[in-house]
Amino acid sequence: MTRTVRIGNAGGYWGDDVRALRRQLEGGPLDYVSLDYLAEVTMSILQRQRAKDPALGYATDFVDQMRDCLPLLMETGATVITNAGGVNPEGLGRKLVEVAREQGLRLKVGVVSGDDILGRLAELRDGGDPLDNMETGDPLAPHLSRVSAANVYLGAEPVVRALEMGCRVVVTGRVTDTGITLAPLIHEFGWDEDDWDRLAAGIVAGHVIECGTQATGGNLTDWRDVPTYDRIGYPIVEVSPDGSFVVTKHPRTGGLVSEKTVKEQLVYEMGDPRSYISPDVIARFDTIRLEDLGRDRVRVSGVRGVPRPENFKVSMAYQDGWKAVGTILVSGPEATAKAETLARAFWKRVGHRFAATHTSVVGTGSIWPETLGRCETDEVLLRLGVRDHDRAKVHDFGMVLPTMILSGPSGLAVTGGRPKPSEVVAYWPALIRRSSVAANITALDTHGPERREVLAFTDPPPPRLGATVAAAKAPPPPAAGGRTRRVKLRALAYARSGDKGDTCNIGVLCRSPELYAWLRGELKPAVVRRFFKGIVLGRVTRHEAPNLLALNFLLERTLGGGGTVSLMLDPQGKTLSQALLEMELDVPARLVPRA
Repeated sequence: MTRTVRIGNAGGYWGDDVRALRRQLEGGPLDYVSLDYLAEVTMSILQRQRAKDPALGYATDFVDQMRDCLPLLMETGATVITNAGGVNPEGLGRKLVEVAREQGLRLKVGVVSGDDILGRLAELRDGGDPLDNMETGDPLAPHLSRVSAANVYLGAEPVVRALEMGCRVVVTGRVTDTGITLAPLIHEFGWDEDDWDRLAAGIVAGHVIECGTQATGGNLTDWRDVPTYDRIGYPIVEVSPDGSFVVTKHPRTGGLVSEKTVKEQLVYEMGDPRSYISPDVIARFDTIRLEDLGRDRVRVSGVRGVPRPENFKVSMAYQDGWKAVGTILVSGPEATAKAETLARAFWKRVGHRFAATHTSVVGTGSIWPETLGRCETDEVLLRLGVRDHDRAKVHDFGMVLPTMILSGPSGLAVTGGRPKPSEVVAYWPALIRRSSVAANITALDTHGPERREVLAFTDPPPPRLGATVAAAKAPPPPAAGGRTRRVKLRALAYARSGDKGDTCNIGVLCRSPELYAWLRGELKPAVVRRFFKGIVLGRVTRHEAPNLLALNFLLERTLGGGGTVSLMLDPQGKTLSQALLEMELDVPARLVPRA
């Protein structure tokens, strides 16, 4: 088979542009469109929705998109795959069948479920799956009664089964972001289940497009390179049977596809580039090769893979107390000093000791390291937050905050009203044996009978030995000596950051091989940790990917617990890459790129 398969993304998270699906379908021919809706916190939100109304528990935005786009989808011949099913994929599937019938269209909808194990936790624990926290080793038992969501990260295989049933729309529960892109490639090309290199290439393709416009200019460090952010184009991968693919977008759309945009997305939450783990395969990001073909086209090839992990990962969420956050606008001369005075007075007035508190003066650089100093401005937001298991104390925090407005320094104003306690949903990652999980695949047909299959997983045998995976070698360090220049890191590199729980992942991409060789010797974990003094409370680990000219840093205990637990303004660490790029270094002048 020589033809390519074109897969477009039309959404990177729940809340993304609801017009993107129509634009992707109208922009040019596509074989498949994927939409990613789920994050760890999203599953718990959907579980609470379903508890109030058993008919809900899925992303209702997707229904609105399909009601608008279904006739166009049937006309184009494309297939849509999405994990918008959340904790009720069958409910979403039946709703889509209802929409199709209303519009007089024949539609077969595939539903993938079985990932939701919330009702089986005690049974699984007693049956040999302890579900201990895979990061801390803590036992689940003390938290079991407070778990609100528990979902296994399924891979591509059950989605492939739904495609084999002839489904034009496939909705799933917690199938991985990359799995919904890998599945149509397995289906179209017939890749074997142990063809690790091709499967890994499909995972990389899925990783590039899973966050939507982050691959087409969104969040790009060199943002002035992007011609326009108006009607930004969503990413498309054109995949060949050998697994190589081209990243592009529809013509006459905003945004940009370049080596920079693709590299920044590759390092986003990459972790160890030698071991990017999915349920289907472990991909080696340190083997990827990129080639800029011009005109918004970048070719990706050379991806290697190794056998899939022995276990599935489980994402659980549990109730872990209460929190509240409030803000006060502070204006006029000495706004920063006023805010600091107001904060000291507030914490004395509120009276309680909380499990966690957070104070930041937004507008002065308070979210960045102290090493960068602070700026003075005439208007700031004083942002105060608390977290505690005692709801009454958190309630008192919200009652006291508004009382500061008339009894503090001049130039204060209310913003956002009285903060109310909100439930803290904490994240609990665990591992489960594959044999403890089964996926259900249901085909719902507007004009025919339902068809159901069960896919039982088995524990894998020991992996057979394959060819050694050779990663790219780092270039030798440049010769020492010569004149130096003091410049900011952003002159030497670009970067992107994101979260993995309480760990921030910062990928630093060097602007030349020579700079990579130099920065590899200078930008060490201890240097990064010192730079983020007061923010990083754990260790800093560095991984190298010479093929991408990348240094990937994992900053542990950096995000205030991460997710909904954190009281920080940026609990996902999205801004920390831009902070790191402000670091000043003395660099050999011959290595500094011309402006």
